[in-house]
Amino acid sequence: MYLFLSNLSFLDIWYTSSTLTPMLANFVSGENTISFSGCVAQMYFSLAMGSTECVLLSMMAYDRYVAICNPLRYPIIMNKRVCVQISAGSWVTGCITALVETVSVLQLSLCGNRIINHFTCEILAVLRLICVDTSKVQLIMLVISVLLLPMPMLLICIS
Repeated sequence: MYLFLSNLSFLDIWYTSSTLTPMLANFVSGENTISFSGCVAQMYFSLAMGSTECVLLSMMAYDRYVAICNPLRYPIIMNKRVCVQISAGSWVTGCITALVETVSVLQLSLCGNRIINHFTCEILAVLRLICVDTSKVQLIMLVISVLLLPMPMLLICIS
């Protein structure tokens, strides 16, 4: 349980820092723009941390399910190796899905300049700046969103 809580705490720090740090830098400098490379990095980290959090929360629910329903077998079922594998799997899943979404957006061409007039960078704002058809990217986002939002929620409710 403490391994999962420490992962969740670390994840939340990085998740808020990915948006808050550039926002504070923009407030201090007086600019409300973000470069394209800064946008890509912020978009990746924001998506990765959000995706990892969804998966990790469902795995934490499974951990508590095992602890409540099988208290005597809990140390055998959820040993340290299994907990580390679950945590690592959550991180890998979140990072890979964020990489897929970010790379699919980067392959498309932007209209005009590469300065985004926002202090935060989200994937939907970038999709509005793209000149070509974005239906393939939107389909990828839909599939990933269905896998990372309702599925963990369903696992949490079942557990």
